[in-house]
Amino acid sequence: MASGEAHFTVPLSQSFGYGIVVGLGFAFALLMIFITWALKRYQHEVQTSEMFSTAGRTVKSGLVASAVVSSWTWAATLLQSSTVAYEYGVSGPFYYASGATVQILLFATLAIELKRRAPNAHTFLEVIRARYGTVVHCVFIVFCLMTNILVTAMLLTGGSAVLTSLTGMHTAAACFLLPIGVVLYTVFGGIKATFITDYLHTIVIVVIIFVFAFNTYAISDQLGSPGKVYDILTAAARANPVSGNSEGSYLTMKSRGGGIFFVINLIGNFGTVFLDNGYYNKAIAASPVHAFPGYVLGGLSWFAIPWLCATTMGLTALSLQGDQTLSSQDVTAGLVLPYAAVKLLGYGGAVATTLMVFMAVTSAFSAQLIAVSSVFTYDIYQAYIQPDAKGKRLVWISHVACIVYALIMAAFATGLYYAGIGMGYLYLLMGVIISAAVIPGSLTLLWKGQNWIAAAFSPPLGLAVALIAWLVTAKSLYGELNVTTTGANYPMLAGNVAALLSPIVFIPILTFVFGPQNYDYESMRNIRRVDDSEVAAAAHVDLEMIPGETTPPDMTEEEVKKLNKAAFYARTLTVVMTLCLLILWPMPMYGSGYVFSKPFFTGWVVVGLIWLFFTAFGVIVFPLYEGRASIVHTIRAMLLDIMGKKKAALQGRDGDSRPSDSAGEGTPDEKLSVKDSQ
Repeated sequence: MASGEAHFTVPLSQSFGYGIVVGLGFAFALLMIFITWALKRYQHEVQTSEMFSTAGRTVKSGLVASAVVSSWTWAATLLQSSTVAYEYGVSGPFYYASGATVQILLFATLAIELKRRAPNAHTFLEVIRARYGTVVHCVFIVFCLMTNILVTAMLLTGGSAVLTSLTGMHTAAACFLLPIGVVLYTVFGGIKATFITDYLHTIVIVVIIFVFAFNTYAISDQLGSPGKVYDILTAAARANPVSGNSEGSYLTMKSRGGGIFFVINLIGNFGTVFLDNGYYNKAIAASPVHAFPGYVLGGLSWFAIPWLCATTMGLTALSLQGDQTLSSQDVTAGLVLPYAAVKLLGYGGAVATTLMVFMAVTSAFSAQLIAVSSVFTYDIYQAYIQPDAKGKRLVWISHVACIVYALIMAAFATGLYYAGIGMGYLYLLMGVIISAAVIPGSLTLLWKGQNWIAAAFSPPLGLAVALIAWLVTAKSLYGELNVTTTGANYPMLAGNVAALLSPIVFIPILTFVFGPQNYDYESMRNIRRVDDSEVAAAAHVDLEMIPGETTPPDMTEEEVKKLNKAAFYARTLTVVMTLCLLILWPMPMYGSGYVFSKPFFTGWVVVGLIWLFFTAFGVIVFPLYEGRASIVHTIRAMLLDIMGKKKAALQGRDGDSRPSDSAGEGTPDEKLSVKDSQ
């Protein structure tokens, strides 16, 4: 084969692409409409404003973990991680996975604090407003919405690029059609629909990663074993050494480019977790004792997805490309994974990749819809336009916000495509734009001393410093500013580091110059739930029977002890796991410059496979086990309904026989809501 650049050929038809995007999208929408109807009929789950945005605050840890994994598995999780594996070797997938797992683990601490400090909040921004007032609230609305916009843009640009490359459908059409099914099921089912579809999407993604891994390392005629992959990569490194890698090898953790990406990835993802209201939505929706284990289980389960997927597909692309390399445009667009899948499995690989990317894009997109609709409903409309709005009006506003946001983002993503800005560029840029608000936002729940001036001014000052560092570095190194120079590693590194760390300077100065606040957290506890009596009356359901609709009484001393204990465990575990993933595991391997031996690489792959089996148990099997009583109850009631025994079918709804550990709820001794104390 002649050397040069490989050109990605379209393996699937346009009709297949449109069939997946439109057909599968509508199929999920119809499924969720049916599930929403069943939950309303047999489980009291009427779509009030509280149920739409918080799922009654009764979701269990398994479903929380599954939703975290699905929401954190963007198009970038699969595509960008495979790209850095292709560019830097085995270090890229690990640095991607570890640099984006610690945020979820650390967020478990904030999830517990949110439950302790503001048990009735609907969004994180409500907490900001309760503590600091309007000015800081507006600042954080801007930063949180910028986070949602950047994440959604990455989803649509990355997803549409893959669909275009695999099926030939127009990128603009993909940008507008991908959101349709998601909007439908989100509008009908609210955040509960997001949780359930997240679970279904996670199953598909995990199964496809298993297919890729077993084909690469056990079945494929071209590869078929870790040893064969090792031999090919060793030969490839001898022929074309990787600049900045130890001995030019793809099989080492010591990689200059990988290390730079590690820092950028670590900093950027702090913003996309700590400032994305979608993660706070999930924490709010969780039953109080399930928020911490849900996020820890979700973070640890998620680690295997980019690590094993990218180690498999990025290295497969390197192993099977021969003398031809992918063009830089295809690499930046995130086409390493689809290229590897087609090389490995042909038509079947293209189909599997299309399904996997569709699932990743739509599940994360639904979380963004709920996040933005919650912010618009509670932090803009109810806060400043109609403070006395009741549930029926707020539900309508949430629906409108979902639809309008989807249209705006489809148009924005299309504009980015025509401007030549792809997913890879946005992924590196996001930390520059949003990370300055991470530390002041976190200290809102963690430090009573931060005053409103520090909270209001440190994010925009940090953003200004980050933009200066980013653009000045690009100009000084490359002499001009364009998409290529500003998207290079060193300018992005400078901007990301300046964004996250500059508030460490601004916050203490502003706090101690103008005086610490010494906040008592009482105004957070006074956040009230919405009056949903109109919605319940229209549905002919007693408001008190709808999960999450009654205001819980003050927590007992025992319940407070449980949450305090969970907070202690959260801090301890997150510190230990952060040290392991960021320092104890990668740093000795980086510092030593160790190049993997064949047995070590085989063990590396085996550990990844074992970890993915743990993921499958944690986010596929465990949620089913937790929700077994509710599933059995609902199916039994539906069968009775079909047989004409309507009274028996609705007994659990109209009486007190609904199972206490139904899906998404805590057991009576765990839950802290009034429903459990009755």
